[in-house]
Amino acid sequence: MGRAADMLGTTQGFLRAIGEARFITPLRSPGGHRRYSRYQLRIAARARELVDAGTPIEAACRIVILKDQIEEAQRINAEHHRADERLDATGSG
Repeated sequence: MGRAADMLGTTQGFLRAIGEARFITPLRSPGGHRRYSRYQLRIAARARELVDAGTPIEAACRIVILKDQIEEAQRINAEHHRADERLDATGSG
């Protein structure tokens, strides 16, 4: 946890707080140490930026989650649009 906090330029308390908010749930090593994935560290950094700007931690976590959901929906939409265009181009649509 200390190394993750150092990488993010934050405190261990911040990482605990986002864990308590159930924003991220790190895996545990056999010795009980928290192990964060690269993805978890990226989204924790995004939440930290919002918190540093004055957003309450729970709201920051929710904002990051909603932004990720929007990005995923846009990606899926674009894939469907490209598939429709391919069908139209082949005359199968």
